[in-house]
Amino acid sequence: MTTEIATLGGGCFWCLEAVYQELHGVEKIESGYSGGELIAPSYEQICEGDTGHAEVVRIYFDPAVVSYREILEIFFTIHDPTTPNRQGNDVGSQYRSVIYTHSAEQMAMARQVIAEMAGVWDAPIVTELTEAPVFYPAEAYHQDYFVNHPLQSYCAFVVAPKVAKFRKIFTNKLRR
Repeated sequence: MTTEIATLGGGCFWCLEAVYQELHGVEKIESGYSGGELIAPSYEQICEGDTGHAEVVRIYFDPAVVSYREILEIFFTIHDPTTPNRQGNDVGSQYRSVIYTHSAEQMAMARQVIAEMAGVWDAPIVTELTEAPVFYPAEAYHQDYFVNHPLQSYCAFVVAPKVAKFRKIFTNKLRR
């Protein structure tokens, strides 16, 4: 079995993590930080919005079960790629829409999917696309956050609707 990695940022990492944990073919997910200048930043430093990092998830997946293209199609379904540095009430560069690629093939596929999605959205797509920079895992309490805190208010009002949308649209892609 071959494992590939996808690194995506689309707002709060709790949202992306919760969705991709339910995707068949995903082996592991880590929430973390990428794209900034500070070495090994903390959540508190990221929240200040001046480190340059984005909240991201690193998705380890089996491409024989779920393709990178499918991962990107889900990504563009569960977040708004047209709002610079914002997802809903989460505002700041740490919440930007970003795809960090791990190969030339991923870069080409991401460009293709972005071009296709441009016809779906009413506003221009502002998703940043670049080679994957250093990834710093988030603190342990951020890992599996939605699974561990489904009734926490942010989870109930922001994360849960994204998970429900994913389940409705991608029913055939759910873990068995």
